[in-house]
Amino acid sequence: MSENAENLLSVYNISISFIQYSKGLEQIHMKVISDLSLDISSGEIVAVLGSSGSGKSLLAHSILGILPSNAEVTGTMKYCGEELTDDLKEKLRGKEIALIPQSVNFLDPLMKVSDQVIGDCKTPEEEKEKRKKQREIFEKYNLSEDVDNMYPFQLSGGMARRVLVSTALLTNPKLVIADEPTPGLDEKSVKETLNYLKQMADDGVGVLLITHDINAALKVADKIAIFYAGFVIEVANIEDFSGDGENLLHPYTRALYKALPQNGFKLTEGHQPLHGEVINGCPYYRYCENKIDICENLKPELIDVENGKKIRCHLFDSKKDI
Repeated sequence: MSENAENLLSVYNISISFIQYSKGLEQIHMKVISDLSLDISSGEIVAVLGSSGSGKSLLAHSILGILPSNAEVTGTMKYCGEELTDDLKEKLRGKEIALIPQSVNFLDPLMKVSDQVIGDCKTPEEEKEKRKKQREIFEKYNLSEDVDNMYPFQLSGGMARRVLVSTALLTNPKLVIADEPTPGLDEKSVKETLNYLKQMADDGVGVLLITHDINAALKVADKIAIFYAGFVIEVANIEDFSGDGENLLHPYTRALYKALPQNGFKLTEGHQPLHGEVINGCPYYRYCENKIDICENLKPELIDVENGKKIRCHLFDSKKDI
C-alpha cells in the first residue's frame, strides 16, 4: 500500500441496534454493534475479524445502506471525506462501492451468468460496452467464453466465486466489501479467492474483508480489526501477528493468536457475551488477565496508539486517572 493512499472510508463510533418487541408489546432495543471505528485507504485490505454470528456482516450492510427497516444506526461514516448519507449510499452502491457476497446462492439460478454480471442496460450501446468489460474481467479470472452462457448450476464452486468477484469489479469500484468470501471452499479455492483480493488491492482498490477465518485474514490483510461482543477492541498491523504475539496489545487478541495450531493451540476458557446481554464495563472484563477496578463498570474507549493501531483498554487510556 502506498503511503500517499487516499483515505476511502472512515467509520466513527458506529452502533447498530434493532427494535424488537417482548411480551406485552414492550419495545426493546437490542444492540449488536457498539462504537465501531476503522479506516480503509485505497490499495489497503482491512479485515474485520470476529466469531460467526457476531454481527460483523451488519457493518457491510450499514455501509451499503441495506439494513432492515427495524435497524437503528448511530455514528458517522465518511467516504472520500464526504459524509456517507443514505442518498449517497444508494448512489454509490454497486458502482464505487461493491459487494462480494458470502454465498454463491446470491447468483440467480434462472439467468445466464454473463447477463447477471452486466445487469440492466438502458441502451444497446451500454450493453455492448458492459459485455466487452465483462469478457475482459472473465478472461482476467480464467473464465472462458463458454462460461458466459452457463447457468449457476453448471459452475464449479471456484468458478461461481470468480463470477461473484467479476460482478463486483464491472463498475471499477474504489471500495470492495468481501463478506465472508471463503467459508465452504476447498483449500485451492480459498487461496484463489484471497489472491483475487490481493489483485484488487494491487490495482488500488480498498478492500474490507469481513471474516471469522484468522488464517485468511493473516494471509492478505494490511490491518486486522478484532471484533469482540459487538466492539472493535483492537486494530493491529499485520506485522504485529508474529513471534509470541508480544506486539499485540489486547489480551483477547493475543489469546486468539496463540490459539492457532501453529502457535501451540492454547485455548482460553469462557465465551463472548450474548446479544442483548447488558455489559456495564469492559466486554472482556471476566477473562482479562490485566483487569483493574475501573474495568468492571466503565467501558473503555477505542483510542489511537501509533502507526494506525488502536486499542480499547483502560490501561492505555491516558485521559483517565486510573
